[in-house]
Amino acid sequence: MKKVLKLLLVLSLLAGAVFAFTACSNDDDNGNGNGGTANNQPADNQPADNQPTVPVDADLTVFLISHSPAPDSTLDDGSFNQGSADGIRRFVDAHGGSFQFLQPHEATNPARIDIFIDAIADGADVLVLPGFHFQQSVYEAQALFPDIYFIVVDTMPSGPPASNLVGVLYAEHESGFLAGYATVREGYTQLGFMGGNPVPAVVAFGMGFIQGAEHAAAQMGLAPGTVSINYMYLGGFGAAPEHTATANGWYAAGTEVIFVAAGAAGNSVAVAAEAGEGRWMIGVDVDQSGLSDRVLTSAMKALENSVYAILVDIANGTFPGGQGVTFNAANDGVALPMANSRFSTFTQSQYDAIFAAIAAGNVVVHGLQTMAGGLDHVQEMAYVVARLNIVDVNDL
Repeated sequence: MKKVLKLLLVLSLLAGAVFAFTACSNDDDNGNGNGGTANNQPADNQPADNQPTVPVDADLTVFLISHSPAPDSTLDDGSFNQGSADGIRRFVDAHGGSFQFLQPHEATNPARIDIFIDAIADGADVLVLPGFHFQQSVYEAQALFPDIYFIVVDTMPSGPPASNLVGVLYAEHESGFLAGYATVREGYTQLGFMGGNPVPAVVAFGMGFIQGAEHAAAQMGLAPGTVSINYMYLGGFGAAPEHTATANGWYAAGTEVIFVAAGAAGNSVAVAAEAGEGRWMIGVDVDQSGLSDRVLTSAMKALENSVYAILVDIANGTFPGGQGVTFNAANDGVALPMANSRFSTFTQSQYDAIFAAIAAGNVVVHGLQTMAGGLDHVQEMAYVVARLNIVDVNDL
């Protein structure tokens, strides 16, 4: 069956290539087709009419697929795979169906498409694909398998999304804001931010962190310059001894808390945080309190909630295909894990108040789309922050 399906895939690819060649001749004079707007969403921000044919009242067979083989990507990764899996399990427990996990044999787009085929041959109704690594493979697969629902987590496909695909996105700037706000309200004033690379999600975390710290400083009446933030991009997301050395240097110079939005590099900062008294770090994406007893809190994306919500949409026949859906404070898409945070003075009521203010729009957190400078945002933040001393370490 799988061999037959793979043969059909080859034939579909050949047919798709012919169709693409024909479609190109119908583009307008500027080379723009009608496959969606520049931000990969339909012009009217509504899903297309032709929805997948999977019966909405049937038990769903949901496959979670990792972007790479172990050990680079595992089910219990403490990050996107694990959080997405929790959402699938929650749905299956509540509504029936089944959950399976597969990994490609190598970290390439052909291998990812190959594992899509294996899952579909095994009866998949829904493929959940966490991470930006799936951008190209899912773009190719969405048209080849129109009866399959694709949920890509924390990214969008490399081209216009089809009606059987939804991109699950997050308001990282709001999550970062909550972390920065809580940290200053807790009483810390010497902060640090370490991002992996200046990709949009990481930049948004850092931008929000700065704004949250500023908002708390203003509420507390702190004098300008009281709160200081060392800010840098590490140049990658992997654990490395040099990241531990950099963090050790910051801590030794007086930094109290470092927010690390850099994947496995957080493990390296944890080593430095554990090497001395009064050193804290902030986790990212998921609750990383288990990483170290020096994790103060985590700037979370509500992976479980968002994946569960989209699966419920499928079951209800309201799948929001053909677009990206952003999860933010207003729909419980971002959070701090208050039950596992190690705050001494920042209270649940204070958290609830600032969260509600963001959700209601009473506190506005600036995102990338509001920044004239785009990714080079540290200098652009001058109009938002008045009380902080921000040191852009990469420029030193």
